Amino acid sequence: MSRPPGRKQENHKISRELFVLTYGALVAQLCKDYEKDEDVNRCLDRMGYGIGIRLIDDFLARSAVKKCRSYSETADMIAQVAFKMYLGVTASVSCSSAAGNEFSLILDKNPLVDFVEELPAERASLCYCNLLCGVIRGALEMVHLAAEVTFLQDRLKGDAVTEIGITFSRKAEDRKHKRN
Repeated sequence: MSRPPGRKQENHKISRELFVLTYGALVAQLCKDYEKDEDVNRCLDRMGYGIGIRLIDDFLARSAVKKCRSYSETADMIAQVAFKMYLGVTASVSCSSAAGNEFSLILDKNPLVDFVEELPAERASLCYCNLLCGVIRGALEMVHLAAEVTFLQDRLKGDAVTEIGITFSRKAEDRKHKRN
């Protein structure tokens, strides 16, 4: 039997919708399990970190990208290639420090919140998509780039955009190793 053209994209859309709905159910269950939003945020970050340390191998194998030479190249790679590959969206990047180690990834559309209208008032400090921060942090750590990753703005909290901040912990010169 042959597949009708366009079938693969339909399966991709179903898989994405299933993932988004499953993610929503996961966050809802964590909110039931933990009283404090900080605990839910920490749990989502930890889960994302575990995903990120495993996902980087898939990313490197499937994307065939070359080694990034700077933090700005790394941020661009995350925004343009990784987000497109795994979430189907691209992000814009802005550098927010003179040192060149702090970047913001700005998402016009966040597919993880496709079926979420707003956060309940009692969950005002919940960072619903904190899993993304953990994924980015875990993946970066596996390529020996220590970074702090946090949500700076979130549309679910009434902000104009969704913005993820990445602060690389070491300066570029600290990453270079001499061969003996």
